[in-house]
Amino acid sequence: MTHNNINGILIVDKPIGITSHDVVDFIRRKFKIKKVGHAGTLDPLATGVLVVLLGRATKLSNTLLTRDKEYEVLMTLGKRTDTGDADGKVILEGGDFSKVTVEATKKILSKFSGDLFQIPPMTSAVKYKGKKLYELARKGIVVERSPRPIKITGLEILSFNLPEVVLRVKCSKGTYVRVLCDDIGLALGCGAYVARIRRTGSGEFSLIDAVEFGRLKDMDKDQLPLLLKNENYYKFTTTS
Repeated sequence: MTHNNINGILIVDKPIGITSHDVVDFIRRKFKIKKVGHAGTLDPLATGVLVVLLGRATKLSNTLLTRDKEYEVLMTLGKRTDTGDADGKVILEGGDFSKVTVEATKKILSKFSGDLFQIPPMTSAVKYKGKKLYELARKGIVVERSPRPIKITGLEILSFNLPEVVLRVKCSKGTYVRVLCDDIGLALGCGAYVARIRRTGSGEFSLIDAVEFGRLKDMDKDQLPLLLKNENYYKFTTTS
């Protein structure tokens, strides 16, 4: 039996090692809710704010997807990988970062602020002739991708302890942070990849609003509505 009377927005702190779809599927099965979706994919490597939409709130998906996102990113210098993150194959090792300073890094970061164009990675879910890029990549197929407009509205250093640099990134929908860090590494002349990434905000939602995924496992359907944002918060339609 499904429970179609549970409607609202649930903010989940996604753990590492599972996909956004895994979270959605778990909630659908655990609480027997027919319609469950999310507003912004997080890779298995990424943790943090995942906006989950239940019932009628799934109608908000397109609206919430357009919201800016905020991340804290651990960027490791001296290496590049083919995916731009720690899960990829190393394609550059031993890049010299001995002369990289805080000031030099800040100067480079200033060049990556504002309106930019970014080429989606082959590991993304962007579609090419009906196929997702990551599906083609798994077959060893690489296709030409068109640059897409993005906007970086915030980019600052939180800590600097070479070879590790922690950044705060605030960006528009469609920004691939691992591509951003790879580009920064190239501009620094030493290469870089994302070792860890945590989404700290999505639109008006932050980690303060989030429930740990583990808590959901011990929760029953009567407790779930207590965690939801009021369904009138976005005044979404009440028609099924």
